Amino acid sequence: MNNIDRRNFIRKTSLAGAALAVSPAMAQVGFDSTERPFGSKYMGDFAAPKLTKVKAAFIGVGARGPEHMKFFASLPGTEVVAICDLYQDLTQKWTQEAKDIGNGTRHKNIVQYHGDENQWKTMLKEVKPDVVFIATNWKNHAPMAIEAMRQGAHAFVEVPIAITLEEMWGIVNTSEQTQKHCMMMENVNYSRDELMFLNMCRQGIIGEFLHAEASYIHELRFQMEEQERGTGSWRTHHYANRNGNLYPTHGLGPVAQYMNLGRSEDTFDSLVSFSTQALGRKLYAEKNYPTDHKWNKLDYKGGDLNTSIIKTHLGRTVMVQWDETSPRPYSRLNLIQGTKGVLAGFPTRIALEGGVEGITENHHSWVQGEQLAAIYEKYDHPLYKRLNQATKNSGHGGMDGMMIYRIVECLQKGLPLDQNVYEGCLWSAVSPLSERSVASNGTPQQFPDFTRGNWKHTKPLAIIT
Repeated sequence: MNNIDRRNFIRKTSLAGAALAVSPAMAQVGFDSTERPFGSKYMGDFAAPKLTKVKAAFIGVGARGPEHMKFFASLPGTEVVAICDLYQDLTQKWTQEAKDIGNGTRHKNIVQYHGDENQWKTMLKEVKPDVVFIATNWKNHAPMAIEAMRQGAHAFVEVPIAITLEEMWGIVNTSEQTQKHCMMMENVNYSRDELMFLNMCRQGIIGEFLHAEASYIHELRFQMEEQERGTGSWRTHHYANRNGNLYPTHGLGPVAQYMNLGRSEDTFDSLVSFSTQALGRKLYAEKNYPTDHKWNKLDYKGGDLNTSIIKTHLGRTVMVQWDETSPRPYSRLNLIQGTKGVLAGFPTRIALEGGVEGITENHHSWVQGEQLAAIYEKYDHPLYKRLNQATKNSGHGGMDGMMIYRIVECLQKGLPLDQNVYEGCLWSAVSPLSERSVASNGTPQQFPDFTRGNWKHTKPLAIIT
């Protein structure tokens, strides 16, 4: 679902209409109203009724979707019931893959939808899946998630959950009204180091939280080769037309959960943001494509690197950076500073006041490299210990499989999900707020409270065993 025509999409799909059409009561409430519509339910600690067999449909099987589908299909108590994409060759390929995984016992009656850009709507009405996995162009995330919930399915959405605050409120209102999960699939929260840091933070190893750093530094100019199909065919236009942090959640999600942001202890308050000049994409296009190529006809407005600073309700700070253009190594920063020490990533390293017993004498030296073996032995998250072997061959070093495993496990056992709808919106809200701040020369922007005050009573994410 990578190339939905923009004009037709805008004409045919009204996000506000989809969000507000859930009920007449909801239509009377503004997107950012502190009043929860009649009949709605707060979803922070929501646990849906158990699903013995989880029947799933997949929208978008071009890049991320196939990885989710393959691991989902391998889990017991699952059934792939439908696959939808613009391209028939993709639906055919991944339908056959699911059937092969099922080995003649499961995934036998998969319905394929392709061709027309609105086939996903037909699929939702005809198949009625329990859950829908959405891995499409960012612009499609909100309308697809909203409609999936309206049709009775839990929605699991690739990052970001949406691109405007209005869309995020539409998702929140629909989830609360339908009492269906809508989880943004932030896979990095299941990475080994991020899980270990969460475990160490919960044990108070670094004391009271002061500051965190998060990023998505990932040079992706090569995606501009994907010009008709694939991520670059639509993502390049975002780089040209938007100026801010377009992809904040991979680094931000984990540090937000370390600090219990949006979960009883603290939450985001405001943000300031600045971008560098927009040079890299333009230079890359000039170097690699003919003068009359469509990439050389774009006016690249988005700065190559964006830096945003978030202030929390308690006065903590979080620095968030984004750069998918500059030639440099990959990093998510993944730093959390406390009153007793610091945990940091890329490379992974730790320093504690008084030193780490048996390794360092004080906080002026890092524990890193081979020295970390003792830290992993002592502080590896129990979820990682339990699922590492079962998920290690899945995408991104096993984190993708662990995420899908936990989604299925929570649905089958009737447990709250590890990430709630408000977290997906809170983390994704950095994008539109950073765009507003950059456009106003760094003017602070207030975060909306998608929980309507209920974050104060939402349980912190437990150390799941």
